[in-house]
Amino acid sequence: MAERIANLTAEIRADVMATAHALADAAREATLLHFRKPGLLADSKETARFDPVTVADRLAEERMRAILAQRRPDDAVLGEEYGARAGTSGLTWVLDPIDGTRGYLSGTPTWGVLISVADDSGPVYGLIDQPYIRERFEGGFGLARGLGPSGEFSLECRAARPLAQAILLSTFPEVGTVAEHAAFRRVADRVQLVRYGMDCYGYALLAAGQVDLVIEAGLQAYDVQAPIAVIEAAGGVVTDWQGGPCHQGGQVLAAANAGVHAEAMALLNG
Repeated sequence: MAERIANLTAEIRADVMATAHALADAAREATLLHFRKPGLLADSKETARFDPVTVADRLAEERMRAILAQRRPDDAVLGEEYGARAGTSGLTWVLDPIDGTRGYLSGTPTWGVLISVADDSGPVYGLIDQPYIRERFEGGFGLARGLGPSGEFSLECRAARPLAQAILLSTFPEVGTVAEHAAFRRVADRVQLVRYGMDCYGYALLAAGQVDLVIEAGLQAYDVQAPIAVIEAAGGVVTDWQGGPCHQGGQVLAAANAGVHAEAMALLNG
């Protein structure tokens, strides 16, 4: 990570961070226009299962893309709603305008806006923003910090402790395929507490030192790249279930430290 960041000038890093916060501000405004408002409807992207998208998802990504077209036109963009746009700078903005649309539709404040910047090797900087709570988690370029209603705070993952004392988060109890669910249960049965339905906010809580593990499967690049940047900046470990890179999505094992990561990975592959 340090070598990759060193290849970017201080001027570029500053502009990337300022642009990321501008995107988050725009997406925050767009999503709050519709959150908990009567009459909000959702279309489903799939027929076999309910995979919702709302006017707020589309509006937030449209506004973020408009800012990037003006401020960073040479960068590539990958967004959940409007796909990929090629660039020439070597940097790619990876956008999820609402991670957790099911939660958004339900009125729960655990969805968020995910913004990250990646090079060919993966994310180097990311933001997780929860507009309704007004919490923002930032990681990369030497920063690991949050900003919320109580002010600014540092992000630092929890120190090692036995798996039997760990807190594990995941979005869906089913966790992927039948085999993946069985692997997840091997870990879930060994920890102290399991909670569901957090969406991207679970990764933010990991970076903030509140929980020990997030384990998920079936994810996309736009689901994971901002959380990877934020958690790694806070001292955590994020890989696939075999210990390899996961920035293109799939299976994700996010851990507060190397010790609990190793314990969980051994059980996932047991």
